[in-house]
Amino acid sequence: MAKNVPLLDPAQLDSGLVELNAKALEPWTIVDGKLHRRYKFPSFSTAFGFMAQVALVCEVMSHHPKWTNVWNLVDIDLLTHRAGGITSLDFEMAAAMEEIAALYVKS
Repeated sequence: MAKNVPLLDPAQLDSGLVELNAKALEPWTIVDGKLHRRYKFPSFSTAFGFMAQVALVCEVMSHHPKWTNVWNLVDIDLLTHRAGGITSLDFEMAAAMEEIAALYVKS
């Protein structure tokens, strides 16, 4: 993985959101300079299962989210710390999360 990943400009952020949200179960937004999403699962165990599967992807990508879990809710904020903002890595991670979430939640 490249060490220096450039920040996305506003137009790239907008087009990234459009592309990501076209495939998302619920929309991603930008909140406080981070790519943000809340997932709601049927139970704690499905929320935790989602997080466990995502954790494996995070390790492979060496890209880790800020997330919290309370019962069936998982709140996620994505930001590339070494770049100081949102990069293509964050959208790549978000897309992977959407694929995994689809295994746990039916829209």
